Amino acid sequence: MNHAVKSATMIWRVAVMALLAGSVACGRHDSFANIDDARLAAAASEPQNWLIYNGGWHEQRYSALTQIDTSNVAQLKPAWFIEFDTTRGQEATPLVVDGVMYVSTAWSKVYALDASTGKQLWYYDPRVSGISGVPACCDVDNRGVALYKGKVYLGTVDGRLIALDAASGKEAWSVQTTPRDSTYLITGAPRVAHGKVFIGNSGADFGTRGFVSAYDAADGKLLWRFYTVPNRPGSAPDGAASDEVLKTMAAPTWPGQWYTPGGGGHVWNSLVYDPDFNQVYLATGNGFPWNTNLRTSEPGDNLFIASIIAVDADTGAYKWHYQESPGEGWDHDSVSDMVLADLEIQGQTRKVLVHPPKNGFMYVIDRQTGKLLSADPYVHGINWATQVDLQTGRPELIAAARYTDKPVTVSPGGGGGHNWNPIAFSPQTGLLYLQISDNSSSYLEPVSREDYEFIAEKASLGISFPALMTGGAHGAAPAMADPAGKKTSPAPAGPAPKSYLMAWDPVARKAAWQVEGPGGGVLATAGGLVFRGKSRNGVLGEFAAYRADTGEQLWNIATPNAIIAGPMSYSVDGEQYIAVASGANSMSGGGPTYLSQPGRLLVFKLGGTATLPGDPPLAGPAQPPQQVASEADVKAGLHHYDAYCIRCHGPNAMGNNVIPDLRRSALVPQPEAWHSVVGDGTLEARGMMGWSKYLTADQIEKIRLYVGEQARRLQQQP
Repeated sequence: MNHAVKSATMIWRVAVMALLAGSVACGRHDSFANIDDARLAAAASEPQNWLIYNGGWHEQRYSALTQIDTSNVAQLKPAWFIEFDTTRGQEATPLVVDGVMYVSTAWSKVYALDASTGKQLWYYDPRVSGISGVPACCDVDNRGVALYKGKVYLGTVDGRLIALDAASGKEAWSVQTTPRDSTYLITGAPRVAHGKVFIGNSGADFGTRGFVSAYDAADGKLLWRFYTVPNRPGSAPDGAASDEVLKTMAAPTWPGQWYTPGGGGHVWNSLVYDPDFNQVYLATGNGFPWNTNLRTSEPGDNLFIASIIAVDADTGAYKWHYQESPGEGWDHDSVSDMVLADLEIQGQTRKVLVHPPKNGFMYVIDRQTGKLLSADPYVHGINWATQVDLQTGRPELIAAARYTDKPVTVSPGGGGGHNWNPIAFSPQTGLLYLQISDNSSSYLEPVSREDYEFIAEKASLGISFPALMTGGAHGAAPAMADPAGKKTSPAPAGPAPKSYLMAWDPVARKAAWQVEGPGGGVLATAGGLVFRGKSRNGVLGEFAAYRADTGEQLWNIATPNAIIAGPMSYSVDGEQYIAVASGANSMSGGGPTYLSQPGRLLVFKLGGTATLPGDPPLAGPAQPPQQVASEADVKAGLHHYDAYCIRCHGPNAMGNNVIPDLRRSALVPQPEAWHSVVGDGTLEARGMMGWSKYLTADQIEKIRLYVGEQARRLQQQP
C-alpha cells in the first residue's frame, strides 16, 4: 500500500471511529448491532462478522475466512488484548458485527470494543450480588451475549435477562427469569430468532427444576415457557407450553413420591434455533439428586433429563425428544453444543443434529423427526452401557452402574467424555472437532433414604462428593464415606485419565485423528485450520493451531491464563483476526498455585505487534496456625469441609487460587476473622456466603483447624 493510500485509509478510519464515538455519546444504535432475521439467516455470507454464539443458526463454529491458513499461520502474533476487572473464570465467545465487538465476562459484565484495536466503547456491570454466585457449579462464568435489532441480550448469574442498547450499553429492559432469592442462575448465552430471545438456566445440583423461556426481544414480555421435568405430584399445572406433555409423557416416568424440591433437567448451555423447521432444541442436564435410587421409588426414565427436546419456536409446543441417558445417575448432562448439518447418510442427504454429550456416545439424529440415526462411542472404556440399540434408541445399561448395593466406578465420569466446551464442524472436511476426555468417577449409594438430607444451598447430590472429586476421576481409589458419614468403602480404581483433541467423522462414525493433551473450546476455519485453547500447569495457558485434515500442530503460543472458552474469527478492513477469552475457572487445576490474575481477551493477527503478559508469580506461603490441631478435630473438620467447602475450594483445601486457596489465607491463623467470614458472611459481596445457618460455631472452628493442618502440610513440603 503506497503512502497516499495508506494516509487516506487512516483518515477514513479516524472519521469512522469519530462517528462511532458520536453514536455512543448520543445513544444512537442504528449502526450498532443492526441485525435482523435476514442477517442471522445469512450469517455465513458475511464471515467478517460473528453474529451468534457459535457463528450462525446452524451452530457449526466455522469461519469461512481464509487469510490465515496452513501456509502462514506460523506468523500469527498477538494483535491486542484487554484485561477484565475480575479474576474469576472466563468462558465467553465474543460477537462481532460491523467492526464492533461485544464480550461478556465473569459476574455477567459486558464490554463493547473496537474490534480492530480493543479500544473500549462502553462497559456494563449488572451488579450481581456475590451471594448469587454460591450455587454456581464451577464459577460465576458467562458464555456470551446475543445481538438483535440494536440490542445486546445478556443472562446474569442472578437469573435476569437484560437487554442493553448496543450503542450506549444502557439498559433497555430487564426481567427476572427465575424465582428471586433461589439457587437458580444463568451462565449460558441467549439465542435470538424471529423477535424472540430464548434463555435457559442452571441449578440442578441444588434441587431446582429446569425450564426454558422465550421473551419478546422488543420489550421483554414472556411469550412461552417449557419445563423439562414434571412438578411435584399433586401440584397444579404450570400454565406453560409443557403442561400436556409433562402430564401424559413425562410424569409416568417418575414413579413414587420423589420428595426433593426439584428434579433437574436444566438447559444450562446449549440452545439451538433451527431455521429449516422453525424449532428450538433444548439440551437438558442431569437429574437431581444424582443418585437415581433416591430420586424415585423404582427405576424410571425420568423424562426429560439428559435429553434433547425439540419445541416449536413460536409457541414452545413439544414436537419430539430423544433421551440419551434414561434415568441418568452419573451427572451425564446432555448440555454440550449441538451442531446442525446436512449429511449424506446411506446414500440420502439428511438434515441432522450431531451431539456428543457427557455419556461418551456420539449421536446423529434426524432433526425433523427425532429419529436416532447412529450412536457410537467416542471415548474409550465406556462401562455404564454396552451399546445403544438403534431400533429402540435406548442404551443397553450395565446393571452394576446403578450402584444400588456397592460402590462403582463409572466411565465416563461426572466430568464427561465431552463437557460444555464449544465444538466445531467444518463443511470443508466433513469433520467434527471437539475436546474429549477418558475419565471416570466413583459413586456410592447412601445407607438408606432416611439418611439423605437435602440442604438448599449445599450440593445435596446423594453421592460421596469428595470421592467424585478425588477418586476415579483422577485414577485413584480412596476410601469413600457415604453422605451420612456412617461408613467407608473402597472405591474401585478407574483408568488413568487422558485428554485429546479429536476429529470425528459423523458419516464414517469414527475418529479421523486425535491429538493428546487437555484443552478447551475449538474453532474450524476455511484456511484448513483448527484452533484450540489449552491449559498448562492448571491455570496457565496455551493457544494452538492444527491442520484440520491431519491434526498436525502448526503454531502455538504460551498465554498467561488457561483457555477453556471457544475461539472465534472475524475481519476488519480485510484483515483477519482470531479472538479467544482466557481465564481458568474454579475447577481448573493440576499444577502449582499462582497469584490470582485477571481474565483477558486475546486477539491475534498475522504479523501482530502486541506482547502478552508473562506468567504470574507463584502464590504466597502457607498460613498455618501456631497450635497443632488434634487428630479428632482434624477428622471432624474434614467431614464438615467435604460437606460444605470442597465444591468451591477443592479437595484437601487445595484450591487453584481462582477462588482463594485456603491454605494460604491469612484468616486461618485468626479464629475471630475466620468465624466472621465463614460464619457471618462478611465477604458475601465477593461470593463467600456465611454458613452459620447450617454450621455451629464449633463446626466452623473444626473446619479452620482442618484447613490449618493442610496449610501446615504445605508449609512442610520441600
